[in-house]
Amino acid sequence: MRSVRWTPDDVAAICSGRGGVIRAGEFATHGVDARSVRRAVAAGRILRVRSGLYADPGLPGPVRIALRHGGVLACVSVARSRGLWVLPIDQVVHVSLPPNGHSHPHDDCTCIQHWNALQFDSTEVSLVDALLQIRGCHGEDAFFATLESALHQGVLSAEGRAELRERITESARWLVDLARTDSESGLESLLRVRLHRLGISLHTQVEVPGVGRVDFVLGDRLILEVDGGLGHEGLENRRKDLLRDAVAAGHGFDTLRFDYEMVVHDWPVVEAAILAKLARGLHLDPWAERLRSA
Repeated sequence: MRSVRWTPDDVAAICSGRGGVIRAGEFATHGVDARSVRRAVAAGRILRVRSGLYADPGLPGPVRIALRHGGVLACVSVARSRGLWVLPIDQVVHVSLPPNGHSHPHDDCTCIQHWNALQFDSTEVSLVDALLQIRGCHGEDAFFATLESALHQGVLSAEGRAELRERITESARWLVDLARTDSESGLESLLRVRLHRLGISLHTQVEVPGVGRVDFVLGDRLILEVDGGLGHEGLENRRKDLLRDAVAAGHGFDTLRFDYEMVVHDWPVVEAAILAKLARGLHLDPWAERLRSA
């Protein structure tokens, strides 16, 4: 019987049918010989990730790096691949490996390894697993910000949230309970969870007459705004912010405005500014206070 001649496209189709990742032994079970695999690599239809492992060239770069390292995408790298808000802002690839597995350090390797007894059935861990890894790797604040981003974007289902709450340590379940779906920025999440620890509650996404929606109102009249991104640059944006603050002041509101650098890197300054306003009672409307005490 004449042997089957496998074209590079045939070999690529088999790899694609396996989710974009395939081992040499799996090619053999399909009857694909080593020469056909080499031709497909030479034609650029599949990539040789490392010895005995091949992948679809269309896989994202971080996924290929994780595979080359010997595991699958993990932690903040999974969240980043799904377009979620994450800390830290970097491009370091996090890799999840089984406890009995082997890492494969590669050229210019900066990967962060997570040794977890997880079930790997794709090129990345599940979102719930990634969130749990984020908490262990980057702390509660980073975890909370990414969790609220996942809820806001609708990529974490009610079932996923319930699984997360069940699997997280009991001491951290309050973070899952506190998380909301209306946080539009990780900066908002960071500010809210940090003030919550201080016993300060906020009204979120409040409509202010003549101004529109603001991020938070503390008490009766203190507006807290957080400007997203790595910088709120541009004279036009600055002018709009000043105009909003002036209009809000005309309606009896006071405004504190913070940017990314302040919330992420200078939190003590942010906290001190808010606490100083509270200590002086500048978050309270004296007329509203009189009505409450009447």
